[in-house]
Amino acid sequence: MNKKAIKRAEEIIASQTVKNGTFNGEYCSLVLLDHEGYPTASVLTAAKSDGIKQIWFGTGAESNKYKRAKDNSKASVHYGTGEHSITLVGEIEILTDEATKKAIWYDGLAEHFPAGATDPNYVILQFTTKRYMLFVDWEETEGVI
Repeated sequence: MNKKAIKRAEEIIASQTVKNGTFNGEYCSLVLLDHEGYPTASVLTAAKSDGIKQIWFGTGAESNKYKRAKDNSKASVHYGTGEHSITLVGEIEILTDEATKKAIWYDGLAEHFPAGATDPNYVILQFTTKRYMLFVDWEETEGVI
């Protein structure tokens, strides 16, 4: 385990996550398996993160992301530029409790969910990392959590 690379990856993820309820224009890719078992990537905003351990996303209960997560919990999250590549592999869980929905809510979601954090179509996808592959500061490392 390369603690320096993990710390740097956590900093990168934090910099690309919603801050103080405000969308910062950053995205990552969430890869889920479709109904035929093929990986399908979606670009979206991370609403909250806990280092490389967990990442939360807000989405709609009618979205393809929701449907794929409901059918198969295996997932991957990727953050990448020419300078870094952070790949996290793990499991996705759908959360619908009001407390979590309010905790993950940020203003940019209002465009999609006019009723706010209590909108019945608004759900949370909670990603939990099982293993990681990092390329940061020109170093590669991988491991399990």
